[in-house]
Amino acid sequence: MTVFLRHEFGKLLKSNPMRDDRLPAPIAGQNYMLYVHIPFCEVLCPYCTFHRVVCGKEYMKSYFAQLRHEMFLVARLGYRFHSMYVGGGTPTILMDELAHTIDLACELFGIREVSCETNPNHLEPEMIGMLRGRVQRLSVGVQSFDDGLLRYMKRYEKYGSGMEILQRIEKVAGIFPTLNIDLIFNFPNQSEQILEDDLKKAIHSEANQVTFYPLMTSTMVKRAISDTIGKVDYRREARYYWRILNALSKNFTAKSAWTFSRNGQGMIDEYIVECDDYVGIGSGAFSYLGGRLYINTFSLMEYERALSEGSQPLSKMISFSRYDQMRYNALMSLFGLRLDKRRFRQIYHISVEQALWLEVLYLRLVKAFERDDEDVMTLTPMGRYMMVVMMRAFFSNMNDFRERARSSLPEEEHALLAVESGKVLNK
Repeated sequence: MTVFLRHEFGKLLKSNPMRDDRLPAPIAGQNYMLYVHIPFCEVLCPYCTFHRVVCGKEYMKSYFAQLRHEMFLVARLGYRFHSMYVGGGTPTILMDELAHTIDLACELFGIREVSCETNPNHLEPEMIGMLRGRVQRLSVGVQSFDDGLLRYMKRYEKYGSGMEILQRIEKVAGIFPTLNIDLIFNFPNQSEQILEDDLKKAIHSEANQVTFYPLMTSTMVKRAISDTIGKVDYRREARYYWRILNALSKNFTAKSAWTFSRNGQGMIDEYIVECDDYVGIGSGAFSYLGGRLYINTFSLMEYERALSEGSQPLSKMISFSRYDQMRYNALMSLFGLRLDKRRFRQIYHISVEQALWLEVLYLRLVKAFERDDEDVMTLTPMGRYMMVVMMRAFFSNMNDFRERARSSLPEEEHALLAVESGKVLNK
């Protein structure tokens, strides 16, 4: 299934991209979400393939100013957003600039809910004080509480031991309406005991939301991991996932296939689940609007040049076929644990069974549906795991797309992508 899905999603993202110099205007009555990308990192984790660069104050302040300029361009098109997701990279790398950017977004777009990512070393009173009241969901990138894994991920020296990270999280519990911790499962050198310990610490942490991602890599990173610590074994992934479900079921409610809430409330991690369409701003950000994927340039120099000329920093646009749009809609809905059949028919003027008969047949055969009537589809535990596999394949292809985009950047920008403390990580 992994091989098949990587092939299918890969075809979509390798389809001939077109040039488009501006985003379309919003559709009246449509609900949109805003994604803001901050690519700067203090440590370049070897497993990560999101668009990120080594931080440097000489260009970070300029980037935030450009980001706010792009907000004005989007606002002139007439967009309004209820929610905003700030991801990276490490968005909290310059707190005063981040606070200014959040305030401007709320003023321009009427935003009422802000979700923001951070790292454990930023859970300090001064930083938390600036986020309090501005951010409703704070997501802390923990990845694992195991010191051995943290050392492998090059995070131990910068972010501290697993116990130190746990103590920092416990200190900020209750300050934000939603405090999420991100963890990863199925690292090649992650034993079942390490996973069990991570689960116990996550439950003990007092965070009211936990997100357990499967290891998702690009082709390049997958090879690098295989050469250093071993091959990723997808055959044990399901077993690890069942352990996560069993451990969290007593204290948490599933909000998506891999996000669990302690009280059943709160903002979930994936903005692509809560909104059909979204606008992404920042270098390397994606927008999905009207069945088209718009990609901002990954080049910081090109990003600055476009905005200085008053242009939107778009580099490519990929148009989804009607079938791809329906499949994407169904995947994101089921990943969010519920597909509304009536709404699907209202949007596409065809039933999901007719539109995606092969996909529905497969999911029924593997007993993926807990409820499957004329109104909705909901998922069994097996169905949730199927969504984990599908989303892993989808995001892995997105990571491959990012790697291809980054590999074509000018040589002077490769240093920002590949060097940490004078050491080449990968090229």
